Amino acid sequence: MFWADKIAASSQGEQIVNDSKTPSGRVHVGSLRGVIIHDVIYRALKHAGKPVKFTYGVDDYDALDTVPQYLDRDKFSPYLGYPLCNVPSPGDNASDYAKYFMGEFLEVFDYLGVKPEIYYLRDLYRSGRLNEHIDIFLNNAHLVREAYKEVSKAERPDNWYPFQVICENCGKIATTVVTDYNGKEVFYTCKPDATNYVEGCGHSGWISPFDGNGKLPWKVEWVAKWQVIGVTIELAGKDHSQKGGSRDVANAICRKVLHKKPPYHSPYEFILVNGTKMSSSKGVGSSAKEIAELLPPELLRFLMLRTQPKTVINFAPNYETITRLFRDYDTLIEKYEREGEKEALTKDLLSLFYAQLGDEVKTYQPFDFSTLISLLQIPHIDIEPEVEKRSPQPLSEFDREVVKRRIEAAQKWLDDYADEEEKLVLYFDEVPEQAQALTDEQVNYLTKLIENLENTESWDGETLQTVLFSTSKELQMKPGAAFPAVYLSFMGKERGPKAGNLLSYLEKSFAIGRLREAIALKEAIS
Repeated sequence: MFWADKIAASSQGEQIVNDSKTPSGRVHVGSLRGVIIHDVIYRALKHAGKPVKFTYGVDDYDALDTVPQYLDRDKFSPYLGYPLCNVPSPGDNASDYAKYFMGEFLEVFDYLGVKPEIYYLRDLYRSGRLNEHIDIFLNNAHLVREAYKEVSKAERPDNWYPFQVICENCGKIATTVVTDYNGKEVFYTCKPDATNYVEGCGHSGWISPFDGNGKLPWKVEWVAKWQVIGVTIELAGKDHSQKGGSRDVANAICRKVLHKKPPYHSPYEFILVNGTKMSSSKGVGSSAKEIAELLPPELLRFLMLRTQPKTVINFAPNYETITRLFRDYDTLIEKYEREGEKEALTKDLLSLFYAQLGDEVKTYQPFDFSTLISLLQIPHIDIEPEVEKRSPQPLSEFDREVVKRRIEAAQKWLDDYADEEEKLVLYFDEVPEQAQALTDEQVNYLTKLIENLENTESWDGETLQTVLFSTSKELQMKPGAAFPAVYLSFMGKERGPKAGNLLSYLEKSFAIGRLREAIALKEAIS
C-alpha cells in the first residue's frame, strides 16, 4: 500500500489536511515537497471515499527578517521587522510583498494541479477569527512558558507573554515584547535590542491585541490555526520535527493549554539542489517556478513522489539526473500500460498514479529524452518530423503533445542548465584536432568499423550500436577503448551520448567520410 493510502485507511471522520508557507522571498522547489505530500494525502482520502478538505495557509503576518539578494536593499531595508503583508510589493502585479511572492508560488500550484483552499493569516487576525485563542494564550501565558521550558529547554521570563504587537510608532512587529495583559489590552515595548537584524524604536504603551494589532509567536500561532481551521492532518519538514523542536513545542502547547489532541503528524525530508538545502531569503538553489518551467508537471510531481517522504531528494538538474528521471517515468508508463487499474497497482505505479494532475494515467509512446536533447543540437534537423520518423509506430495526438512538451523541456535544459561538457558539440566542417590523439589500436578499430558500416543497411541507433559493439568484439578490443575513437572523430572528446544514436543523427555518407578523415589526420602526423 502507498504511504498516503495508509494514512487515508487509518483516518476516521472528516479530515482537514493543511500546509502553510511564509512568503519571505522567491519560493524554492524544496517547499513543493510539502505541497505535493499534502495534496496526495488529500487525494488518497478522496479515493477512499472519506470527507476531506485541503487548506493552505500563507503566513504573511511574519516579519521581514532579511532582504533577499535579488531585491534592492536600499528600497526594502527600511521595512525590516515589518509584517510581510505590510511591505511594498517588488512588482506592479501584487498589492504587497507577501502576495507578490505567494502569487508566483500559486501559479506553480495551478501548473501541478494542486487546488487547496488558500487563506492568509492577515485575514484570520484582522477579521477577529483568532481573537478567542489570543485571549486564551495570553491568559495562560504561564502554561505556554512551561511548555517551552519542558520541551525545548527554552526559558521565558515570568513577565513574557506569547504575543507581538505591531508597533504603533514604527510599524515593526519583530521588535516588540509584551510584558502584561489586563484582559483587554497588552503592555508592550518596541525594544532597540530585540533582534540582531533591526532596531526597535523604543516606544511603549497599552494596546488591544485583537483584530490584527499583532500576532502570536508562530509555534503558538500554529496551534491556534489548527483549532480555527479545524486541521486534523499536517505533516512538517525534518527541521521542524526534531525532538524538542517546533512541532513538539506546538503539540505540548495544544495539549497543555487547550487540552486538545494535535493533528496527525509525520516528518518529511528536505529536497537538496546540487546538495544544498533551499532558503527562500538567501536565494539558494532553484525556485519552484524555475523548476516548473523546466519539467512537465507530471514529471515534477513524480520527482517528489518516487521517493518516500522520509528520504532526502537530491536533485541536480544535470544530464545524467534529468535523463534518468524521464527514463524512469517512461518505464513506469510502459509497466502501467501492461498492469492496469489503480486498485491492483504496486507502490511504484501508485507513485505514477499520484504524479498525474487528475485521476487518470494517460499512456503514450515514450520517446527517449536524451535523444531529444541530442537531436535539438543537430543543425538542419526539423525536430518533430524527425521524432515521427524515428518512432516505431505512428504517433497519436497525445503522443505528439507529450513529445512537444518534452522538446520544450529539452530546449530549456540546454539553454539554462547544461554545462559545456554536457552539450553535444559536433564538428561538421572539419575533423577535431583532438583526433590526432587516436592510438594505432583505435585507428584499426575505425578502419574495420568503416567496412562494417558500409555493409549496414539499417541506419537506426540500435542497429548501429550493435555494429559498434560487434566491431570491437571482432578485434578483441574493449568498448571503453574503442568508442572514444568515434567521439574524438566527431566531437573532439572521449565521451558523449550513446554512440549508435550519435551516428544515426548523421547522414551515412557523412559519418563514414568523417571516420576516414580522422584516420587520415592521424596518419598525416605519424
